[in-house]
Amino acid sequence: MALKVVLFSVPSNSSSNFCCPLKTHCFEFLRLFKSKPRRRIRRELKFVAAMFSDNTVVSDLIATGVSGGIALSLLKIWEQTAKRGVFDQKLNRKIVHVTLGLAFMLCWPMFSSGRQGAILAALIPAINIIKMLLLGLGIWKDDATVKSMSRFGDHRELLKGPLYYASTITLAGAIYWRTSPIAIAAVCNLCAGDGMADIVGRHFGSQKLPYNQNKSVIGSITMACAGFLASIGFMLYFSSFGYVQQSSQMVLGFLIVSVVAALVESHPLSTELDDNLTVPLTAVLVGSLVL
Repeated sequence: MALKVVLFSVPSNSSSNFCCPLKTHCFEFLRLFKSKPRRRIRRELKFVAAMFSDNTVVSDLIATGVSGGIALSLLKIWEQTAKRGVFDQKLNRKIVHVTLGLAFMLCWPMFSSGRQGAILAALIPAINIIKMLLLGLGIWKDDATVKSMSRFGDHRELLKGPLYYASTITLAGAIYWRTSPIAIAAVCNLCAGDGMADIVGRHFGSQKLPYNQNKSVIGSITMACAGFLASIGFMLYFSSFGYVQQSSQMVLGFLIVSVVAALVESHPLSTELDDNLTVPLTAVLVGSLVL
């Protein structure tokens, strides 16, 4: 097969930024940029930037799309790892548990202040509530999602833990929003705390709690530490945007919430009801008193 050599020439004008193949017309449109003054381009860019900054509806819709894309990408990744057996099914489920809610909360600064931003930020997890209902009731079939979010691969499991999980993220955004440390405490203790407790407890939890043989000492300690550290991290994150005012009192409040949430999670009644329900409820109730 004959090889064709394509020659490149550099325009004699040193101010030009373009290099084109000789006798090639596919880049002919680039000349249009040369005919447009740079000042005009700057003015147009400033106009577009001003339009998006002033129009909060447009910017919030874009933020909704971006956060939804991030969440969907994470779900697809963990669905594939579950499908291919990269991780143990229980570990895969807890990885979803840890990452998804925290990723949503990381996206909150993209939204505008006020109720509009809060509602649109809660839109994607609210859609996930509908998805959990459809999958849990068997109306919609999606084996990959069911496998990545359930303990035993039963679609009816999605009507409990995963549904409570999505509801917590939705209500934390819609009701408390990013200006409330209660939202931080609820999401962080549910995602980081409860998720890491299970991961660490399964691998290193040989010493069980005297009042609950299904829970380990190291798991409960891990939950309190992970929930607390994640809460501190998001306090610093949101305070950098001016949404919350960090203080030693808030740090102490987060510590109290995480310890109490870990104690509640370790109780046999919590397992019977569902940790995804009892942990955020505890965080909200205790947080209302100390945060």
